[in-house]
Order: sequence, then C-alpha cells, then structure tokens
Amino acid sequence: MKQSVRRWLGDLLGTPFGVAVLACLVLAGWALWTGGLLDGPAARQVRTSSVYAAPGVDLDQAAAERIIGNRRLVVLLLEPGADLRQGCRRVERAADGNVVLVMSRDADDYDTYGCALLPGRDDENFGRAAVAEMTIGRGIDTFVDRPLEALKVVTINYDLLVKAGTVPDGARTISPSLPRFLLAAAALVAVVAGSTALYVGGRRAGRLADARRRRRDGNADGRSTLSAAAAVLAQQIIDLDQRYAATRRRGRVSGAEKAFGREYQALTSDYVALLDRVAAVDGDDEDAVRGLVDRVDALSRRARAIAGPADADGQQARAIG
Repeated sequence: MKQSVRRWLGDLLGTPFGVAVLACLVLAGWALWTGGLLDGPAARQVRTSSVYAAPGVDLDQAAAERIIGNRRLVVLLLEPGADLRQGCRRVERAADGNVVLVMSRDADDYDTYGCALLPGRDDENFGRAAVAEMTIGRGIDTFVDRPLEALKVVTINYDLLVKAGTVPDGARTISPSLPRFLLAAAALVAVVAGSTALYVGGRRAGRLADARRRRRDGNADGRSTLSAAAAVLAQQIIDLDQRYAATRRRGRVSGAEKAFGREYQALTSDYVALLDRVAAVDGDDEDAVRGLVDRVDALSRRARAIAGPADADGQQARAIG
C-alpha cells in the first residue's frame, strides 16, 4: 500500500500538472503564514489598524484610530497585569517598521513597554530605536482615566521623535500581502478548487479597504488639525499641572500663586468641558470642526498667558526639541 502511494505520488510529481499543484500548495502555505494564519487577536488587529484594545478595556476604537491617523505608530492597550513584553513580541511581524507602545493600567498610572520595530534596529539604528522606546510613553499617566487623551500625548511624543530625526518620517501604508495575489494567480493557472472564490473575495476586500481609505482621507484634514491643536493644549496643561502641584506642596503661597491657581483651575475646567465636544464632533461637519479648533486655540493662548513669558518660552523649547 505504501509503495503504491509513493509510486502514485512519484507519477503525479513527474507531470507538469503535479508540479503546478505542488507549487500552488507551497504558495498557499507561504501566503497563509505571511498573511497571519498563526497570528493572535492583537497581531490580526494591527495588520489593518493602529490600535488594539484587549477585551474588557474601554476604548472608542474609531476615535483612537483617528487620533493616530496614518503615523507609523501602533498602540496596544492590554488588560491590567498583562505581560507587556510578550504583547510586543506577538505583533513584531504584523507591526514591522512601526513604533509600538504597549500599555496597561496599573492603579493610578500606566505600565508601558515600547518597542521600536524600525529598519536596522539591531544594527545601525539601535540607538535611535532605544531613544524612541524610552520617549514614546512619556506624560500619559496624567490621563489614566481618559485613554484617548493619553493617545494624543503619545502622538505628540511620536511627532517630536520624527521632527528630531529619531524616527523616519512617512505615512504607514496598509496593503494586501503580495503572497495572497500570487496564491490567487497560481490557483487560477492550476485550476485549484475555490480559486474563483478566493479571487473575488480578495478583490472585494481590496475595494472595501480602498473605499474606506478614501473616506477617511477626505475627512482627515479637519480632524487632524483639531487633534494636533488639542494635543498641544494637553501638553501645556501637563506643564502647568507640574507647576500647580509644586505650589500646593509648599503650603504657604503668595497672592500671585493664588491667582495662578484660580486661573489654572478655570482653564482645566474649560478644557474638560471641551473634551466631550471634541470627541463627539462629526468629522464631516467642517464648521463644527473649525469652531472647535478656534476654541482650542483660544484655550492654548490662555495657557500661555497663565504660564507667563518664561514658562511659555520653556514650553516652546520643549515642543521644538
């Protein structure tokens, strides 16, 4: 029986049809492996998205994707107590070429683990990758109850890394994997059962992805401007919060410090009231987005005025740096 099977396989592989079938099977295995057949939930998600939230983590996925946009940045929000380093390893192949930040809430702050999956990260770009990993998660603990605001701070850190030349500039491109096309072509040539279904399904997925990308690109400009302005304002409030906390620790404060405290509290109250409006605004409503941008700019000017000339110059230097 075994000899008959081996003889049959030998006869089959000795024909052009058998070679074509074998090549198709090899391509199929390659395509399935590179396409993420063995990936976990996080890796499957970040192949087509910049954000993954573990089950039980409260996050507005669509809003989080709008905040990150097309940056080469991937953020994983895992459940408390999760192994962050293992989370990074699980998406290493799916998020290759991007800066990855893995986060999980730990009481009143975040546990973070950065992994910069940059080209040449183990050779000539080792130092840049290390700097990116240490910088990307700074300043997010202030917004432990507002993960979307924490993501805005992460995008600020990423943009500063790009401006400094630590992370290469450019947009992230998500496209179907090449082996899938090869699999479809080989299946058609070898008349493999189901080739037509695979081809049509791949074309449909491509059209849906392209239509979604066009819609998001059409509405991205206004939201991007608003998100950038809100992120700058968030950083200003973080800087003012450090000064306010230092003032409270001293106990006895001067009249000028009391006035600063009242202005700071009024600013934060207005900022919190604005957050819900920013999160709920429809990206298609250009007038509403423009109005919120003006409102955020006004609060940013108030923050600079509260900080005073010296602090404002320091904040500007940090932003440029």
